[in-house]
Amino acid sequence: MGRQNTFPAEMRERAVRLVFEQQDKHESQWAAIVSIADKMGCTGETLRKWVRRAERDTGQRPGLTTSERERMKDLEREVREVREVRELKRANEILRKASAYFAQAELDRRPR
Repeated sequence: MGRQNTFPAEMRERAVRLVFEQQDKHESQWAAIVSIADKMGCTGETLRKWVRRAERDTGQRPGLTTSERERMKDLEREVREVREVRELKRANEILRKASAYFAQAELDRRPR
C-alpha cells in the first residue's frame, strides 16, 4: 500500500544524527537539513520528515511517536474489521429472514 523506503535505516539514522550534531553550526535547523540532505543524496523535505519523527520519538516535539502511530493504525484496522463483521452478520440475518419469509410464502401458495 505505502511507498517502499528507498533509503536504508542506517542511512536515515545517520542523517538525522548529523542534523542534530550540526544544527548549531548553521543559521537554522533547516539550513543544516538542506546541507546534509544534499550530501546524503536525499531531498531536504525527506530529511526534515525524518528529523521531525526522531524529535517526536525522543519527546522533543509533541505528537504521536512511531510506535504509537503503528498501534493507532492497528487499532483502526481492528475497528474496520469489527464493523465489517457486524455488517456481514446484519446482511446474513436479513437474508435468513427473507429466505424464511419466501419459503413460508411458497408453502402457503395454493396448488394449481
